[in-house]
Order: sequence, then structure tokens, then C-alpha cells
Amino acid sequence: MKATAISVMALALIATPALTQSVTIDNCGEPMTFETTPERIVVHDINMAEMAFALGLQDRMVGVTGITGWYKTTESFDARRGDIPELAERYPTVENLVAVAPDMFFAGWYYGMQPGGDVTPDTLAPFGIKTLILSESCVHLHDDRPVASMDLLFGDILRLGQIMDVERRAGELVAGWRKQLAALEALTEGVERPRVFLLDGPADAPFTAGRYAIVDAMITAAGGQSVTHDMDTSWGRSSWEAVAAANPEFLVLLDYAEGQRAEDTFAFLQEHPVMQFTDAVQNKRWVGLAYEELTPGPANIDAIETMARAMHPELF
Repeated sequence: MKATAISVMALALIATPALTQSVTIDNCGEPMTFETTPERIVVHDINMAEMAFALGLQDRMVGVTGITGWYKTTESFDARRGDIPELAERYPTVENLVAVAPDMFFAGWYYGMQPGGDVTPDTLAPFGIKTLILSESCVHLHDDRPVASMDLLFGDILRLGQIMDVERRAGELVAGWRKQLAALEALTEGVERPRVFLLDGPADAPFTAGRYAIVDAMITAAGGQSVTHDMDTSWGRSSWEAVAAANPEFLVLLDYAEGQRAEDTFAFLQEHPVMQFTDAVQNKRWVGLAYEELTPGPANIDAIETMARAMHPELF
């Protein structure tokens, strides 16, 4: 039977990517325009993969990178990932990405890319690959970024939703997260805020978070105050003497796979020449949280509540 003009038009509409008009978003201070909805995306790192999962984008993900080389995944993560292949266990190469012909790569500076490195927006552009950059990481390119807030997460989810034509889902997620945080902030309003130190594992010099890392805003939202807030970076190194002098009352310890657990880090601090005398160590006040809970991603919201409950158990 000969197709009618109407049926041909209907088939064309089904086959056409969903965007009905071009979308322009801010990408580390530069405009980036999408004429059509990306149909093939690669996402770097566990936290950004969880953003994509939260928006139901698995059917358009042709790969992930930078997950099993560092992190122990959960059953929930593995189930949501399904059969999406991991193209590189740690840092991807241009060849890794080009091999699956994506039209977008979602990554960040020091989240899969390094300024001047092999994989950057400039090196991917000749292959038709646009790079969506994690907002928290933009501080590595610009000195005039505002201090971290939860808008880093909210903005990235909304941008991703706009690009992928799932704006309604993105808006619903952000509205729910804002409501959850508002309830927590009301609960902790007026309480005495403990001095909090975040530590990313044992080291000669502590690797921690400054005022441009989202975890700084998370600590504030949980009813604490970070002792490294004045560090002019997102993630970087301080000194044990400076941290001990600040005398943290509560610790947030990154919890990795076996051999790098939060309890191992706390045991290290108990034996440390100066940290063992701090209030947090003396009183054994700490909580362990996973990497994806402390870098921008959907797990941030429940992690803030976990911190609040550990810091202020009397409120719950």
C-alpha cells in the first residue's frame, strides 16, 4: 500500500531528534548550542553517571568512563547501568571516545579532563563531539567563580535536562531536592555549628575540600562549618599543622573500596602526631561517605542528611 503524505510526515517526526528548537546553555562561562538532542552520549565518573541515570538517559548512553578503576560500585548503580560499556576504567583517551561516535561527552576538569591534556573540548570538537563540563570544575579555568553552593548540582541537572529534552524530569528532581534541603535547614537553624574537616584518605599532606568544592556547601547545609573553607580551590592539599590548629570537632572521611575505608583513615588519624589530639579524634566523631556522595551528583542530598544526623543526633 502506498504511504500517504500524513503517514510519511508522522514517520519523519518519530525519527527526528526531540528538540524543536536549538538550545544554548552556559558551559564554563561560554555559550554552547545544540541544534538537535544528543542521541549518543558518554559520561565520565560515577557522580555524573548518576546524574544521567536520575534523568533516565541510559538508552542514549553509549559508554561510561572512569568508574571501576577507582570505585566500588553498588548493586543499585550496576543495575541502573545495565549493559552500558565502560570505555576506560580511569581516564579516557580520544580514541576511546571516538570509537563509539558520541555526539556529547559529559565530564569535568580533573573529572576525566585536564587543562592542556589529551582529552579536552578542543581535542574532541574536530570529531563532532561536544563537551558538557561539570560546573564545579570550572574554577580551574576561571578565577572569578562564586563559592560553592548546591546550585552547582541543581544547575547541572537542569542543563542536562534541557539539552536532553527531559526538562520536566529535571525540574521535578531539583524541586524535590530543594524541599528536602529546606526541611533540613529549618531543623538545624540556630544550632551551634561544629567545626568540620573533610579528609580524602591518609597522606603526608591532607587532601581536602576548599570553598569551591560542593562538599563545602554540603557541610554548611548539614549544620556545620568547614575548617578549610578559606582554601582558594575546590580540591587541594592543606597541612596537618593548619588543620590541627583549627581543632575540628567532626570529621567527614571518604570511604573507598577495601583497604581505603573510612575506618582505616580514622585509625590513621588516631595515631597521627598532631591530629590525634583534636576534639573530633578524641571524641570519635566522624562519618564515612562515598566519593559519589561528596562530588556533585544526586547522592549529595541524602549525604547532607547523613552528615546532619551524625553532627546533630539530638535533632532527629
